[in-house]
Amino acid sequence: MSEHYSDRDVQREVTDLEGKSATAARLFDIRRIIGGLFVVYGVIVTIAGFTASDADIDKAEGVNINLWTGLGMLLLGLFFLVWLKLRPAAPAPPGVEPEDDERVE
Repeated sequence: MSEHYSDRDVQREVTDLEGKSATAARLFDIRRIIGGLFVVYGVIVTIAGFTASDADIDKAEGVNINLWTGLGMLLLGLFFLVWLKLRPAAPAPPGVEPEDDERVE
């Protein structure tokens, strides 16, 4: 028993694999990873800044360094995530028609 694949079956499989590849590329976009880590660490450091003791603030010459660093990290992480949202991953590989979101029906 040998299986024969038609050109249509092969094309459908290739299209499916290309779609999965594009999804994986978007999932592991470095901006998502960097943005997510900066947001998580920013929240942790900001909480540490809110709970800083007077001794900790005196060590930093009167500046609540954890609070300011945490807020900066949050802003940077949000910047990366907004950038990802506004400018998604690279276009589809050659031979694949991109989906047209501006279609008039």
